[in-house]
Parts: sequence; structure tokens; C-alpha cells
Amino acid sequence: MESARVKKRSSNACQRCRRQKIKCSGTQPCDTCSKRKQSCTFDNREQKILVTRGFLEDLQRKVALLERGDEEEVFTPRSHSIEHDVARLDGGEHIPPQADNQWDQNLENREDLTNPLSASPSTFMTASTGRTFYLGTSSTWSFSRKVLSMAHEHLYHSPLPTASLLFDGCAYDLGWDGARTTVYPEIPVAPTPDYSIYLINAVKFHAGQLFHLFDEAEFMENLHIFYDNPEQHIAANPLWYIHYLLILAFGKAFVVQKNYQHRPPGSGFFIKALQLLPDSTCLSRHPINAAEILCCIALYLQSLDNRNSAHNFIGQAMRIALAQGMHTDMPAAQLGEDVVERCRRIWWTIYILDRQMTSLMGLPQSIQDDQLYHGLPSFSGSPQKVIAVAMQIKMCQIIAEINSSEWSTHLFSSGLLIVLAVYGPDGRLNRKFLLRTKTALSSTTNLAHELQNSFDLQLDGSSVSGVSRLGAHLHLLYHQCMVLATRPLLICFLQIRFHSPESCVESLNSSANVRKLLQVCVDSAQHMLNILTCLHEQSLLDTFLPFDLDSTFVSAVILSIASFTDPSLVDDRTAWLQKTNIILDEMISRGNLIADFRKSELGQLTRMLSQVSPDRHFDIDNPPKLKPPGVNPTRPSSPFASNNYGVVDGVTALPMLDYGLTTAEIMAAAESIDTGDVDWIAHAVTENQIW
Repeated sequence: MESARVKKRSSNACQRCRRQKIKCSGTQPCDTCSKRKQSCTFDNREQKILVTRGFLEDLQRKVALLERGDEEEVFTPRSHSIEHDVARLDGGEHIPPQADNQWDQNLENREDLTNPLSASPSTFMTASTGRTFYLGTSSTWSFSRKVLSMAHEHLYHSPLPTASLLFDGCAYDLGWDGARTTVYPEIPVAPTPDYSIYLINAVKFHAGQLFHLFDEAEFMENLHIFYDNPEQHIAANPLWYIHYLLILAFGKAFVVQKNYQHRPPGSGFFIKALQLLPDSTCLSRHPINAAEILCCIALYLQSLDNRNSAHNFIGQAMRIALAQGMHTDMPAAQLGEDVVERCRRIWWTIYILDRQMTSLMGLPQSIQDDQLYHGLPSFSGSPQKVIAVAMQIKMCQIIAEINSSEWSTHLFSSGLLIVLAVYGPDGRLNRKFLLRTKTALSSTTNLAHELQNSFDLQLDGSSVSGVSRLGAHLHLLYHQCMVLATRPLLICFLQIRFHSPESCVESLNSSANVRKLLQVCVDSAQHMLNILTCLHEQSLLDTFLPFDLDSTFVSAVILSIASFTDPSLVDDRTAWLQKTNIILDEMISRGNLIADFRKSELGQLTRMLSQVSPDRHFDIDNPPKLKPPGVNPTRPSSPFASNNYGVVDGVTALPMLDYGLTTAEIMAAAESIDTGDVDWIAHAVTENQIW
């Protein structure tokens, strides 16, 4: 059977077999020449091979450099792959038409080129309590820890001490260890009906614009029944009572901004709700109410920096919703319009919270978008809320795909959205690293026009209506997408700055496109601080929900790193640090203990960076005195009324939102990324030997 099998013709024949046009075995010597005891000579010069145009252009470039005598410039990551390909061609291997992917494969095989935020092996950090935590790739929390660790190890050649750092669930003491054996039987005293309504309205304003936490009609109907006969209603409807306690906990946290013994206001209601919460068997019998309750618990825990627990509860809500079919096209004719509308509101709240919490944890996503029905709730009479939900979903999709390790395609009601992974599980800094950044930026920037049209913040003082709290949240989320996509590049240059301070700026300036990407990251951080400062001016800064604090902290870290890496990337870093200080101090004064820890960590970072560069001052705790610029120091109608810096209450005002890169410039920066930039960053990394 073996002899009957047709053998593949050799692509490499000896000269004698070619002349006689007979089959050649391709061995040295070949079978035919061995039988006839003839000399066997191979000449590969006439062999036809298939190569790409790029391969030939790189060979021509190398020859031109050698002719000019620039031998040092000949060896680049690209030329290394050329020499590898030449060796393969000399060996007679056929290059397939897909050979234009060879450079991708060569870079992917270079294990020393990594994204420091997702490099393998994965990163863990042990708290002073002995508990070890995983530092996820895209996590804002782990991002700052990795930067702190890099700076500390560079300065002191030892691991970062963790005694003064904040770890999951350590900011507040809720007075309960979670054990059922320590459940207290006392029922907390319910507020008066009018005060309850006041607290519920506070929850609607602060959280209800972003998420669906309760169905207002059903909830308020039960509220009135409850006050008619509290004990009877608790016994008859225990899940509603648990839900009521959670809403009271949120309301107290929003309106009473002072801590007592390291406990947030209303935490007693929250703990009693957890103590009364039944197991999943009971919850699954009431999926709609259970899903709303679990969303409340997850969001509250996230606000207390209990990220792991929050992620677990939103995951439980996700599974209950999936089992109920909330992710599908639920038939209104069978289930009722009201039920379908409520389920859609619940589903997208779960989806948004799950995506955001998973990203903050730096973990893989739990569900793929191509498995979902993308019908939105109608929000009768509130078209802005429909747009807001749609935009949150789109940005959460972008965040998820930036964090993803694979290409993915998403179908959404507004069209086809394709975004690529910037963070991968192996952390390799390959060709796709920049190309994925390019696509992620393009996808995010495509939302800018819709965001500006629907939620124009008008921070330039042209409107008397003030800043929309919902619009501000969406703009902050938009810029977080920008930062998430570009900050791995900033960390690359931070490592270059530590390793080769004398050549960092020169390396950075040698690629205009890469530098522009860094400016995109810096500008988004500045935009976030602008928005937060305006919210602070109008007393709209949220000090309980985690979103404003997260935006403040990540912006300050980005600007500190950028100032240290290249001072020209950030105009007047002292003004930005002062504004960060003001925002954090406001949150601290209103009882946010997490903000106190974040300010401490930021102080550690800025002091260490100052030690590395004594000629530049970075200390957030003791910023230098500002010299008033040559403008009128009187208070303008808005702190962002012009592109110039002014002095507001003794503090330098920041430029308005339009300061910096425009949307068109960001798009141009993304579209301008090409093969040369990919080659350049790979060369910069290997030249500085930072990995």
C-alpha cells in the first residue's frame, strides 16, 4: 500500500534530474543519482519562490543602509525577521502567500516584548493580613499598584511594602463578620414615611439615572402597605423588606455624609438586609425581585471597595437573569409589556455593572455579546435615558474588548461594532498591540459625536443650566475607555524612563504617532479632571458611588506618570495635582474613607517619582506655590471660560474641556498608526532592554 501511494513531487530537484525531466527525491544525493553512481548537484538559484512585496522592500532598505555605511541601523527587530526569512529561503522552504504575517509571528514569538500590565506570569500582592490578591490586567486598582511597585523597586531594589496600602474590603468596618451565628435579631427602626420618600428620591437622583435598582410603581405601592402594618407586611413579603432596607442604606449614604466609627451612614440597614437575605434556592423562585436586590447589594459593596464580593453578587444576578431569559427577546404578548420592560431594564443594569466590575477586577467577561438580544427598554417619556443606556452598553462593550484576548465582532442596534484586544493573557507586545489600540480608539471616538450631541456638558460657561450629572458620568466613562486603551503604552515609556532616563525623551520624540497616542491618554485624563472639577464647583460630586473617585485617581496617576516620563506631555502639572487634591479632600471631608487611602497612595507615588527626578517636584501633599499667570486674577463666570489659566479662589483654574486634542485629531492619531510605528516601538523596547 505504501508503494502505491502517490508521492508529492519535490520542489527541489538536482541538475541531472531537471535536464532529464525525471522525478527527483530531493535528497542529497538523490535516489536516481545514487543508483547510477553519478554526481548529484543541486542549484537553488533557479528555484522559484513566492515572497511579499514588503519582504523585498525590507531587503532593499537593508542594502541601502549598508551602502551608506549605517551598519548600526541595519539590525532592527524588522531586519532580524528578514535574516530569519533569508535563512528559511536558503534552506529551500517555500514561502506561502500568507507570508505578510511573518512579521506578526516573529514579534509574537519574542517573549521579551510584553505589555507590562498583562505580562506573564500573572501578578499577585500580599496584604499585611497575609491574604494574597490577584492584580488583574485592566484593573485600575492593580494598575496603580504595579506603577507603585515599579517605582519602589527601581528606587530601593526591594518589593513594595503593603502595610499602608488599601486592599479589598478593608476601608470600612461594617460591624458584622458575615457569619450567620452572629446575626442580630433586632429589626432596625424604619424612618418616618416622609423621610423614607426623601431617601428614595435621593437614590433615584444619584443612582436611578444610571441603573435600574427598583421598580418605582411596585416599590411605592408596597411602601404604603408597609406603613399601614409593618410587622404583617414584613412577614408576608420578606424580599420586599430586604429591598427596602437596601434602598434606605443607599439613601442614607447619599444624604448623610459623615462616618461613625468607620461605618458609612445607613450601613445598619445594609447589614440587616444581608442577614435576612435567603439562599439562592429561595431567590431563584422570585427572579425579578431577586435580580434587583442583588444589583443593589453589588453596587453598594462596590462603593465600599469590596470588589470581590460585589463581583460575586453581580455574577449571581447575571445567572438568575440568564435562567429567566432576560437576555432574550422576551414575548410581550405572553408575559405582558410591563414585565418585559422591567426585565430589559434589569438585564441592562446587570450587564453594565457586570462589565464594569469585571473590568475593574481585570477578569475575563462572563458572556459574549453575540449571545444576547439587544432590544432596549423604552423608558416612556424619557428618550434621553434610552440614549444613555445605549451609550453605556456600547462603552462597556469597548471596555470588555480592550480587555479581551481575542478578536470579537459585536452586533448592536446601531450597527456593526468591531473592537480588538489591547490586554491579552500572555502580555506579549506584538504587532497587534498597537493595531488593537488603533481600533479601540477608533471605536471609542466614533461615539464622541453622538455623546456630544445628546449630552453636551458645556463646561465653557455658555449655558446657565449647569452640568448634567448623567452626562458627566457618560463623558467620564468615554474618557476611561481612551485611557484604558492607551495607558499600556505609557507604562512602556515609564519603564524606559527608569531604565534609560537619558534617552527616554529622545526615544519618545522619534515617533510622532506613538507620541500622539500618549497625548491622547494624557488629554483624556485632563478632560476627566476638568469634568470632576466642574461637578465639584456645582456640588454634584458623588462621594459614595465609586465612579467619580475612580476617575479622579486614575487621572492623577496618568498625569503623574506622564509628567515624570516627559514634562512636555503635561502643561502645568502642579495645577492638575492641586485640583486632584481639592477633589480628594472634598470626598474625604464628606466621609469617603477610600479617598483617604487613594490620596495616600498617590502621595507615595509622587514622592518616589520626585526622588528619581529631584529636579522636578511631584509631591501631591505639598505642591509648590503657583505663580499667578499674566491674566486677570478675578474670578471668571466659569473656571473653564477660556483656554488661558486663571486663578480661582487662590488655585489655578484648569483649561476648558475643548483644550487639547480634538475628536478629529484623535481619529487621525489612531488612523496614522502603521507598520513603521509597530517596528519603532519594538525596536525601542529591545534597544533599552527593559524586558
